[in-house]
Amino acid sequence: MKREKIIAIVNDFLVNEFEVDGDDISNDADLKKTLGLDSLDYIDMVVIIESNFGVKLGEPDFKKMVTFDDFYTTIENKIAEKNA
Repeated sequence: MKREKIIAIVNDFLVNEFEVDGDDISNDADLKKTLGLDSLDYIDMVVIIESNFGVKLGEPDFKKMVTFDDFYTTIENKIAEKNA
């Protein structure tokens, strides 16, 4: 899956499911500050990512993510690992 498609899918569910303002989403924006999610929201996000991309993110993955670019890259890498 191309990175552009990953970004489009992720941004779509962030705006529609988590009510994030699309204008606040940029590659270098702080992921946690922008999303403002609680622990239950992260669980919902894991489920949505798994259903959209067939990969699972865990707590160690989220701890390494600082920006949206990190988020997209993590999903991209997980997809590549799965398909290898």
